[in-house]
Amino acid sequence: MKVFNIKRRIEYLGFNDFWFSVIGIFLISFITAFLFNDMSLKNPPIILLIRWVSCLFFTALDWLIIRAVLIFLRIRFLDFKDDFKRIIFLFFAIIAIILTVDYLGGSFLTLFFRLFDINSTYSMKFKVLLPVIIIVVMDMAIYEAIYYHIRLKNSIREEEQTKQVIIQAQLDTLRNQARPHFLFNSLNTLRDIIDQDPKENAKAFVDNLSDVYRFILESSNANLISLQEELKFVNAYIHIQKERFGDNLQVQFEIEEPKLYKMIVPMSLQLLVENAIKHNVVSRNKPLKIIVETKENRLIIRNKIQQKSTQLPSTGIGLKNIEKRYTLLSNKPVIIDNDNEYFTVSLPLLQISDQK
Repeated sequence: MKVFNIKRRIEYLGFNDFWFSVIGIFLISFITAFLFNDMSLKNPPIILLIRWVSCLFFTALDWLIIRAVLIFLRIRFLDFKDDFKRIIFLFFAIIAIILTVDYLGGSFLTLFFRLFDINSTYSMKFKVLLPVIIIVVMDMAIYEAIYYHIRLKNSIREEEQTKQVIIQAQLDTLRNQARPHFLFNSLNTLRDIIDQDPKENAKAFVDNLSDVYRFILESSNANLISLQEELKFVNAYIHIQKERFGDNLQVQFEIEEPKLYKMIVPMSLQLLVENAIKHNVVSRNKPLKIIVETKENRLIIRNKIQQKSTQLPSTGIGLKNIEKRYTLLSNKPVIIDNDNEYFTVSLPLLQISDQK
């Protein structure tokens, strides 16, 4: 039964109420014993005991019936919107149960005491039952307060879990979006290499490209990785590009050692280096210099703007992808600055605790 099963009790009451019930029943039984009967010490101890035990019995009966009704109403009215209706029903059920049980109990005890010629003043009086009803209502209010608090806490937790699932799905989509973007640009690079040298350089490029994709697969489930790991990936990517551009591509790193253990969005630095190469002239006359440095808690990527006369097809994904992923993961923004001479992107360096 739901009333006696501990797991069910906790599910519908919010806590294991064994001791709360024991203390509540004993407390109310003492109060009702003094309200309904003459409990002065001039009475024989056996009479006092009989009167208290009779009050204890009917108090326990009241409590267990009301508690069963409470559980029934919680099963019947589960939603928050039904709380008011459920509490109203419970309030009237408490009054009806106490009046009915105590009326029948009072009548039975009166006959019982008369049968054994025991002097008792146990009688049904509303002015006496009123404080009993108030006390029971207060006890049931404690049940309701605990139940509401636990349901609210669970509701908030479920809402947060739902948000996390949605955000994770968005991050997965963005992360999966970055991979085709990288492949798209890599194929364009491979095409240029084939145009220049149809065999050896193309083979070396494909070999290095496979190593880069191995890294992408290994970090495919991470929302954040260390700057140190991202730099390994970027260096592998730059090595690939060096096969194409040689010394015409210069990437200068000025990274403070403590910052290596900070976190960034995977492939963000690589995407920015890739975009700089894609959108700028890289030649002997105009070598492209990309500076990657750390300042305070930011990673700065800067290059001189050397716009190509003819632009390669662009997906427009790179920067937006990075911005969206940072927005989902933290409150620290990506800062983009284009002063027509230098293009600069500033990425926040994060810690695990910075995640939303």
